[in-house]
Amino acid sequence: MPDLEQTTLSQAQKDALDAATFRRLLKHLDENKDVQNIDLMILANFCRNCLSKWYKAEADAQNISVDMDTARMRVYGMDYTEWKDKFQPPATPEQLEAFNARSKC
Repeated sequence: MPDLEQTTLSQAQKDALDAATFRRLLKHLDENKDVQNIDLMILANFCRNCLSKWYKAEADAQNISVDMDTARMRVYGMDYTEWKDKFQPPATPEQLEAFNARSKC
């Protein structure tokens, strides 16, 4: 398998592919709102909130003014509070147990 750094892709092409992939991930998460953040944390150790924090951190690193609400809006596609009210039920005891077990690993 070739090393990505040794491919003939330009940095602009890599950046365009990375951006398109991120947009596709956001679209996939938006189309699967039934997948809860806690489930993502249990299985993948990241969630929509993590993506929002990473988005903000990258903006900060590039001296781009983005607040946390704007970062969440980008990831959730709506106000975070609205998303929670519409799509995030309370975690079940089983989810909390699995999350706590994962956190201790």
